[in-house]
Amino acid sequence: MRYFSAHETAWLLKLDGIELAPFWRRAVAFALDCVAVLLLFILAVVAGTLAYSAVRTLSGHPLPPSISIQIRPEQLVFDDKHGTELARVGDEWAHLLYYSLTPVLYFGILTWWMKGRSPGKWLLRIRVLSIVHPRLTFWHSIERALGYGAAILEFGFGFLQFFIHPYRRCAQDRLAETIVVTERSYRTRLPRTPHSEP
Repeated sequence: MRYFSAHETAWLLKLDGIELAPFWRRAVAFALDCVAVLLLFILAVVAGTLAYSAVRTLSGHPLPPSISIQIRPEQLVFDDKHGTELARVGDEWAHLLYYSLTPVLYFGILTWWMKGRSPGKWLLRIRVLSIVHPRLTFWHSIERALGYGAAILEFGFGFLQFFIHPYRRCAQDRLAETIVVTERSYRTRLPRTPHSEP
C-alpha cells in the first residue's frame, strides 16, 4: 500500500465508550486458561506415551505393564514401576512443548476460533477485540498469545501495565492492538458487527 488509509477510524468510533474488563476478571480468566494449558500438556504427554508404547509393541519390544511419568520443568522422564528409565525428553523439547508451543496454540487458536474468547474469558464473560479490525484475525490471536510471553519476560510488568495504560492494555494487548471488554458491554454496544455470534 502506497498511501495511508485511516479505515480503522470508523471501527474505533464504534468502540468508543465500550466498558473495559476489570483486572480481576482478566487475572482469573488467565489463571483458568493456564490450568487448561497444563491439562493439555499432560494430555499431550499421555498421547505421546501411548504412541511410544504402540511403536515399541509393533517393533517387538513392548513396554512393561506399569509406567511412571515424571514431569519436571526441564524434562520428561518415563520410568517403569521399578525406576528403570525407559525414555527421556530432554531440556529443549520439554521447554519448546510446554513453555512455547502449547500455550501459543491454546491462546492463539482458541481466542481466534471462539471469536475473542478463550475458555477462561468465556467463563468470566470478557472478550478480546481488535482496535484495528471489526473481526479478530488469526494473526492477531497468535500475536497476542506471543505477547503473554513478552509480558512474563518483563518480570510480570507487562501485566501490570494494565494499571498504567489509559485503556487498560497489557503488553499482549499493545502488541496485538487489542482491548479486553466485558461481554455485556460488547453485546449491548456492538450487536450487529461481523464479530458477533448468533
